[in-house]
Amino acid sequence: MKIHHLNCGSMRKLEPIDDGLPSAHAVAHCLLVETDRDGLVLVEAGLGLGNVRDPAGSLAADWTEMVEPVLDPAETAVRQVERLGYAPADVRHILLTHLDVDHSGGLPDFPDARVHVLEEELTAALAEAPSRRYRPAHWAHGPRWETYGTGAGEEWFGFGGVRRPHGLPADFLLVPLGGHTAGHAAVAVRDGGRWLLHAGDAYFYHGELRADEPQPHPLLDLVQTGSQVDAELRLRNRDRLRGLVRDHADEVEVFSAHDPWELRRYTSPGE
Repeated sequence: MKIHHLNCGSMRKLEPIDDGLPSAHAVAHCLLVETDRDGLVLVEAGLGLGNVRDPAGSLAADWTEMVEPVLDPAETAVRQVERLGYAPADVRHILLTHLDVDHSGGLPDFPDARVHVLEEELTAALAEAPSRRYRPAHWAHGPRWETYGTGAGEEWFGFGGVRRPHGLPADFLLVPLGGHTAGHAAVAVRDGGRWLLHAGDAYFYHGELRADEPQPHPLLDLVQTGSQVDAELRLRNRDRLRGLVRDHADEVEVFSAHDPWELRRYTSPGE
């Protein structure tokens, strides 16, 4: 497998609180995985062409005002897939951490893909939409949903209820990590002898996973506390991620959806 780390939607510019880091736009960190037998697998869909063409119709005005999306068509997942020489239909599977607007906006650009998400998340999105976080335009095309309950599943590094997405090998896992939304999950992808864990919005800033004491980003923490549905559960899961990094850093790399400095680890490794 070959794994590409993509930014599928720049947003408001952030100032770091760690010395030596430059200011940077918040990102929509997605993965594009080239598999040997299952076509392309997209982890997260970011913002899509529909958002670029019609932000007023596909995005809530208060979300746009708060997040300040750049809305560059070149950043959409579909345009990046095409630049790699593939067609949108080559993306056979999309694995989502959750259905917030900046994670699901690209779904209409891949209408033939099977979209994998926890059942509780899809239920909440359909019930609450239209809202600031859930936008019906992102699934008006009728996605091929593949949903998963959290009552069964496997254990993975101490995390329970883990599910293998239908039609994909054991190199891909959905790991329930509730708190930010009703059915939030992380997505694990095996990369050779290690795992990459896309933690979605389980945390927003790399300082939150510090071993000594979590260090949230002031602005991102305001966004998180204003959007989480279960603060206690989210913080408990964030601390479980801290333990995972502490105890298994040689086996698992963890990153979140919007931290631009985490994305730079993979896109600018020489810096």
